Amino acid sequence: MLTAEKTRATTESTAPAPRPAPAGKSDGRPPWMERPTRIGQTAKAVAIVVVVLAVAYPLVGVIGTSFASQTDIIKSSGLVLWPDHPTVDAYRTIFTGGVVTRALIVSVGITVIGTLASLLVTVGMAYGLSRREVTGSRFILMTALFTMLFNAGIIPNFLLVKGLGLYDTYAALVMPTLVSAFNLVVLRSFFMNLPEELYDAAKVDGAGDFRVLVRIVLPLSKAVLAVISLFYAVTYWNAFFNSLLYLNDSDKWPLPMVLRTYVLQGQSLNAASAGEVLAPQQAVQMAVLVIAVVPILCVYPFLQRYFTKGVLTGAVKG
Repeated sequence: MLTAEKTRATTESTAPAPRPAPAGKSDGRPPWMERPTRIGQTAKAVAIVVVVLAVAYPLVGVIGTSFASQTDIIKSSGLVLWPDHPTVDAYRTIFTGGVVTRALIVSVGITVIGTLASLLVTVGMAYGLSRREVTGSRFILMTALFTMLFNAGIIPNFLLVKGLGLYDTYAALVMPTLVSAFNLVVLRSFFMNLPEELYDAAKVDGAGDFRVLVRIVLPLSKAVLAVISLFYAVTYWNAFFNSLLYLNDSDKWPLPMVLRTYVLQGQSLNAASAGEVLAPQQAVQMAVLVIAVVPILCVYPFLQRYFTKGVLTGAVKG
């Protein structure tokens, strides 16, 4: 016994040590697990800086122009990064006139009500389609997926909205986009990936489907619900085309329609303002853009921590 142990120890001590992998060559690990080189890190840093500048430059220009005076705009040939004579006349003009204020209230109302309604319907459909015991769930799912590939078109949709009595109403901005097939599929995949033991244990305790959904499924789905809420909110906030098709009364226009009228088409807010417009027209246009962008920028940071987890739902199985 002692002889065998001594022989094994001698063999291990005399065995050649494993040679390190040559410089610049992989030791069998995937390429994305390799330590980046200095050139690679520098290239990534340069790329990030270029992208940040490309995104930040127009945004800073829009914000700076919205606070610029007529002298600053003429001096900078239209785009002001840092106004020498900052003023809030453009924002005073907007909120005094009433057009943008009313459109902002309409957009907020449509976004909040539409997002809540879409979440309610999407969650209910996704939970029902995720249960295999529901009769006809596969047919309903295939029907929803069919709408992702084929659309009825503008004229049939317009005739349907008008036939249902929704033309020139706020409901026309919510009902046609109430359920997104993509969001439905994502949410259904998340519900199906939850452990089946949770459903079985709840049913043993006597919980019905509604209680299981509210008490068990939804608390575990905060990440994907936050992402889908963001998708729906952005869709309703940017509801421009539906407003153009289904709203005839300009007093019901949401903010995207006001953007199109007063920014892209260059129409003036003079007719809607109480008193003389003090700010230059270009500053007013940029101020409208700022008002349209700021709400999404304020909401996104609070949902960012859920975004990565939510968008990967269903991508990794196991």
